[in-house]
Amino acid sequence: MPVHEIVPRALHQQLTGPGERPVLLDVRTPEENARVALPDSVLIPLQEFGERLAELETLRGKPVVVYCHTGVRSFHAAAFLASRGVDAASLAGGIDRYAVEVDPSLPRY
Repeated sequence: MPVHEIVPRALHQQLTGPGERPVLLDVRTPEENARVALPDSVLIPLQEFGERLAELETLRGKPVVVYCHTGVRSFHAAAFLASRGVDAASLAGGIDRYAVEVDPSLPRY
């Protein structure tokens, strides 16, 4: 099953335009999330997916954009979610690329 990716500018349009806003799922560590996070995102670190399956199941039927620092963890997380029937896309380049292309006020690390 192919993993869908979304580029930062397209995500920004979804977040600021009309229509259904996707659920933002941050799969980084709590320490990374404390440094910088996209507004209204849900933090479920990738390493906790196994023990938090019930929370992940609540995402079924909703559009989900998964993000991490550079897009690697989110790609794997989106693949896992898609295998469980969740409409998930990975943010290409992660929050770091989002900061460069969309919102330079976001701290980079």
